[in-house]
Amino acid sequence: MWIEWLNNIKTGAISFWESIDVSKVVDLFVYDGQNPLMFNTGLFLFLFVGFIWIYRLLARRDTLRIYFVILFSLYFYYKSSGLCFLLLLFVALSDYSLGRLLGWVSWKWMRRFFVLMSMAVNLGMLCYFKYTNLLLGTIADFTREPFEPLDIVLPIGISFFTFRSLSYIIDVYRRQMSPVTNLRDYVFYLSFFPPLAAGPVVRAKDFVPQIHRPLEITPMLLGEGLFLVMCGLIKKVVISDYISVNFVDRIFDNPMLYTGFENLMGVYGYTLQIYCDFSGYSDMAIGIALLMGYRFKINFDSPYKSGSITEFWRRWHMTLSGWFREYVYIPLGGNRKGLKRQILNLFIVELLTGIWHGANWNFICWGLYYFVLLAAEKLFLLPYLKKGKVWPHFYTLFLVVVGWAMFVGNDTGVSFGLLFQKLFIPSGGVSPLYFLRNYGVLLAVSVVCCTPLIEKLWDVLRKNVVTRCAAILTLLVVSTAYVVGSTNSPFLYFNF
Repeated sequence: MWIEWLNNIKTGAISFWESIDVSKVVDLFVYDGQNPLMFNTGLFLFLFVGFIWIYRLLARRDTLRIYFVILFSLYFYYKSSGLCFLLLLFVALSDYSLGRLLGWVSWKWMRRFFVLMSMAVNLGMLCYFKYTNLLLGTIADFTREPFEPLDIVLPIGISFFTFRSLSYIIDVYRRQMSPVTNLRDYVFYLSFFPPLAAGPVVRAKDFVPQIHRPLEITPMLLGEGLFLVMCGLIKKVVISDYISVNFVDRIFDNPMLYTGFENLMGVYGYTLQIYCDFSGYSDMAIGIALLMGYRFKINFDSPYKSGSITEFWRRWHMTLSGWFREYVYIPLGGNRKGLKRQILNLFIVELLTGIWHGANWNFICWGLYYFVLLAAEKLFLLPYLKKGKVWPHFYTLFLVVVGWAMFVGNDTGVSFGLLFQKLFIPSGGVSPLYFLRNYGVLLAVSVVCCTPLIEKLWDVLRKNVVTRCAAILTLLVVSTAYVVGSTNSPFLYFNF
């Protein structure tokens, strides 16, 4: 009997092994450039369930938990960007060493030298991967020489993790925080996977103190994290991807086929798409971090309901705006050295903001466009905007939409063409009523402008256990169904 029982087990094990598609198992550990691992994929949801289960088992094993998160973060980045995870480790080792030297040395000139070394490594690496082809192409245009772009692969999230590392070096230099004394902790900080690919921009002085804090995940924190993750998924896969595939991409692929009105609706659609895409990623990153017991600053605060461009930049990508304000604008003098110096500082910050977003002249023009608007508001417009009630919101939204028209194109000619080229040419294209009836872009943008109602929903639901659980369960079912049935659509800010 025992021999028969063992033979049955052996036969069953062989059948189970033969039924496994080994190639799919191998795919779990091999980078696929066509299908990078992202939050909005079924594979990530599957892996994260296993990850969070083991993570909770290690709740009281501080060292093991940190090493486990580091390994998963490096695996996540490898599956997202291939061997570029070695670049991340290089930055971690470089800035950890420089941070330790800053803690040991008291001579001011040497401390500045170490900061400059860190900037040279981080910004030099960023410039090579992101701006080499732009620089060489611009030189070729001036010299009228033929130019073939170099085959340089942009590592996902390089703009984010270099800024995170620079914030650490600068804060240690300013003595606003002590140097990290363990390489393991610094690798944990820099590679922590929720904000790794597309933000928020996490600063060392906000995150490092949380690393060894006792892990306490309350039911309220768990509910808030799940709610943010599900809302982020719905923003991405239900709204942003749908608008992109069914509306925006069709117009942007060939704007000359459509009327000026349809081009305008395309830009309005992109206005909604980029907000839901980027804020959706931020919501998921913040929510996943909450599920792990870490808290980040919010990255969006209803930006499309702003009453001025100045207010818009206080609400849009708040962690990046805060980074530039603290590490560029204020060190340059901010608004403390007179109006002329303030305008110059504003010009530098907005120029760098445009350059940060991408290696194309349209991004630089986009940054300078916002400099003109912000300068005009500071010089004379803000008092009038503060007196208005309704028109400042329409003024702001219209100028933001024009800005997105510049932002979306591959070059300035195409970008402006999307909005203006056929604006006054009524022939061709599909009837405006067709787009309004089938896609309702204007209605959708109007809903986004009223996002305070959506953002207050959680405050209402969490007061009651039943409604909170019902809301989370509903969002979980809807978002999971869409993720499983959707294509692998990358986040827009992976390119930045």
